[in-house]
Amino acid sequence: MLLDAARECADLARTLAPVTERDRALPAELVTKLTDAQLFRTGVPGYLGGPEAPPAVSLETAETIARGDASAGWCVSIAVTSSLLSAYAPRKCADEVFGDPRTVAAGVWAPRGTGRRVDGGYVVTGRWAFCSGIPHADWLFAGFVHEGALYVAALPKAEIEVLDTWHTNGLRGTGSHDCVADELFVPEHRVFSVMGGPPPEAVALHRFPLFGFFALSVAAAALGNARGALDDLVELASTRKPLGSSRSLAERSQTQAAVAAAEAALRAARLLFYTSIDDAWQAAQGTDPVPDALKLGLRLAATHVTRTAAKVAESMYDLGGGAAIYETSPLQRRFRDAHTATAHFQVNPASYELSGKLLLGVPARTEQL
Repeated sequence: MLLDAARECADLARTLAPVTERDRALPAELVTKLTDAQLFRTGVPGYLGGPEAPPAVSLETAETIARGDASAGWCVSIAVTSSLLSAYAPRKCADEVFGDPRTVAAGVWAPRGTGRRVDGGYVVTGRWAFCSGIPHADWLFAGFVHEGALYVAALPKAEIEVLDTWHTNGLRGTGSHDCVADELFVPEHRVFSVMGGPPPEAVALHRFPLFGFFALSVAAAALGNARGALDDLVELASTRKPLGSSRSLAERSQTQAAVAAAEAALRAARLLFYTSIDDAWQAAQGTDPVPDALKLGLRLAATHVTRTAAKVAESMYDLGGGAAIYETSPLQRRFRDAHTATAHFQVNPASYELSGKLLLGVPARTEQL
């Protein structure tokens, strides 16, 4: 059912993509449809009334929606990652944030804030960039530091300031603005840590590596965007004839070879993606922590997939030629979205360094692997 709903949302996202980009936020019509299908909260466990979907299902829904529009798929994948925190937060906080099935949470867990202990909780101050989906979110999970330890605070959007900072080259529709809290009191039950791993009673979904899921959420949107770029090029190629040619773009040998190479690259990357997820998911069924070797596989897959997807989108943009440079062409948006995704710290070239250390036997910290 989730995937069926995702396909319907993908069709709507594709239709609304120009509006999404223009407004730098998902249209209300699309948000409503995604919310009704619970696609923003598939990481919420069943005991809280959530779908508790396996990682592969959640990520495939995001990939499917990104095939329609990358910004929409990105918003879904990031919201799902935030919904996983329902298992890490105190039960009172989880009920407060996710008890309403229409609640959407955004999240920036990086410790961009500071907190001081006061009676009954913490006073938090900070500014968090890249708050994807904050225009339609109700809560923000924000990272902060207190006495050298890293925490996450659940902040109601009504109590923070959202700055209009998201003026970017790509993924414009994600509305990933900066958010600010100034001396905001946060009750103790809304503060928790994700650094020590999932709680002992966690279900398999929440024993799946959290930071690996975060990286995979970026890759899922990139993967869907690349497939959408292939869709867009195939549609264009059947009718477009390059200047001075009597043959359509699809009839040219250069196009045929490039499309076939892109298809092979994307299929291989997707296979790595879902195989790595399945391996870690099988390990999460037990009571022992998922081994670092499988966490490594998730991180390698996420970076490789995102960067391969960008090459595919770029290749399709190049094949589109002069037709692709206009704002009315979805290929130029696919190109920009793809290269915005590769800038994310979870999948940029530096993200290979930790994996390389582990492969080479060099000592490395793996708390956020």
